[in-house]
Amino acid sequence: MAKIQRALISVSDKTGVVELARQLQAAGVEIISTGGTARTLKAAGVPVKDISEFTGFPEMMDGRVKTLHPKVHGGLLYIRGNPEHEAAAARHGILPIDLVVVNLYPFAQTVAKPNVTWHDAIENIDIGGPSMLRSAAKNHASVTVVVDPADYGRVLAEIQATGNTSEALRRELAVKVFATTSRYDSAIAGFLGGTEGMPATLTISLPKVQDLRYGENPHQRAALYGDFGRYFQQLHGKELSYNNILDLTAAAGLVAEFQDPTVAIIKHTNPCGVGSAPTLAAAWELAYATDRQAPFGGIIAVNRPLDDAIAKLIAEIFSEVIVAPAFTNDALAILQKKKNLRLIKQLSAVSDQLSVRTVTGGMLVQDADNRLVSAADLKVVTKREPTQAERHALL
Repeated sequence: MAKIQRALISVSDKTGVVELARQLQAAGVEIISTGGTARTLKAAGVPVKDISEFTGFPEMMDGRVKTLHPKVHGGLLYIRGNPEHEAAAARHGILPIDLVVVNLYPFAQTVAKPNVTWHDAIENIDIGGPSMLRSAAKNHASVTVVVDPADYGRVLAEIQATGNTSEALRRELAVKVFATTSRYDSAIAGFLGGTEGMPATLTISLPKVQDLRYGENPHQRAALYGDFGRYFQQLHGKELSYNNILDLTAAAGLVAEFQDPTVAIIKHTNPCGVGSAPTLAAAWELAYATDRQAPFGGIIAVNRPLDDAIAKLIAEIFSEVIVAPAFTNDALAILQKKKNLRLIKQLSAVSDQLSVRTVTGGMLVQDADNRLVSAADLKVVTKREPTQAERHALL
């Protein structure tokens, strides 16, 4: 296959883009670029041809129209080796674009900001970027398309070795593009259509994080999707299973409902015991006293940094997973002696996600239950008023 001769680079996230462009230039690749990306590359000393020079047409309308041009999309879409396509390209002065490096305006990050304006949201809907990505991905038989800075190294390695990329890599990158643009459009549709109440259309598009050994049972296939790693970090132990992930998520959500130091012991998403006390060690004693048999092989979650006092107590029984916002060094030294025990650090709380359950023919969706019940919410309907100790235990 012919070597990559021309690349179009237009990125919002400029991570690694200067080094990428330098390496491409060193490999003899001509670089076309737009707006802020072109300025960044020029400032770094990388020779760049502006998109307006390449198309012969100026950028206009505050940058809304710059890459939506036949010389761009023709250069991406025409089938190499097809006589009719080659003739049309030659007749209209369309040059091949062999590599596209594009990432999109940060729409999701923009609308997640407090008090985001409607204008800012609309102006962060990328049009040219998704169009170039889709054109290049459709023609991945000939065109390499990169939407994720994490893939720059792999692409460069193949170009430096052979002058081009392999068919397998191009297809893999094309799949990533269509998954990315699908998520991007879903975020836009969700924002525009979901300003009040539940979204009119629920579209779920999540990247696969990892394949799991099996699902709830050994005969079921399973995988983890989304950004689980944004919320939980594994510090020690075997790979998490499907059931581990379900249980640790439930356990972390449960202890988040308590303000005092709290321990929850979970088995198959059901609490075996929950205790709150002035210290985690004391809370453990209360939770464990509820049922001293069921916690075997369970999941333990706490809502305070886990110290050596509670670590010594937990270490006396067999547990699958321990979840905590942090572990002291002494606690880690105790618990890491159990090589299979999974230690999970909770990086951030989950507070605003929708709760989704599959049902036959569709899904049930509701707001996450983040409300904390207080004494003021309690309504006594029995003849006997509960004591203060009983009220405290209920809460």
